Amino acid sequence: MKTTISLTWLILIVLTITSAYISNLQGTYIAFVILILAALKFLGIAFQFMELKKAHVFWKGIIIGFVVIFIGIISVVI
Repeated sequence: MKTTISLTWLILIVLTITSAYISNLQGTYIAFVILILAALKFLGIAFQFMELKKAHVFWKGIIIGFVVIFIGIISVVI
């Protein structure tokens, strides 16, 4: 249990540093990449620290659906 929390924390730190590095780059799809990294961090926090992995399939689907719809709407606007 403790190793999975530590591993999740380490992955969140790596994703944060990666998004900070990517934000300094120039390109067309930089905002979309940062949005994908933020969605991965959101899902990591939701499933590990909010214990959504033990929740009913309905709630897992709602959270994943929310992320997909949110990224879809934002990517259309960008």
